[in-house]
Amino acid sequence: MKKPVVNLSQAEMYDIIRRPVVTEKSTMGSQYNQVTFRVPLDATKPEIKAAVEGVFKVKVTAVNTLRSQGKVKRFRGFIGKRNDTKKAVVTLAQGQTIDVTTGV
Repeated sequence: MKKPVVNLSQAEMYDIIRRPVVTEKSTMGSQYNQVTFRVPLDATKPEIKAAVEGVFKVKVTAVNTLRSQGKVKRFRGFIGKRNDTKKAVVTLAQGQTIDVTTGV
């Protein structure tokens, strides 16, 4: 099976990688060379891989994505809904690192 080739401009790369997810669970993934990012709902795995490789100049071996539906919450009697979100867990090649504490 052929892998799709994705050509992204620099601006599109920064649009795909919204921000890193810094939680206890995501930082535990760093021992497996994994970094977690918040991405748009319509971003595909090949686009995410191309964006991470282009912005951070690293080699990506795998991209896993997960979508979470927004919860319905109440605030002072009014019903509201949180936004749907999508996260990408990016696995880097051996010896590659991304420091998420510094800015891009």
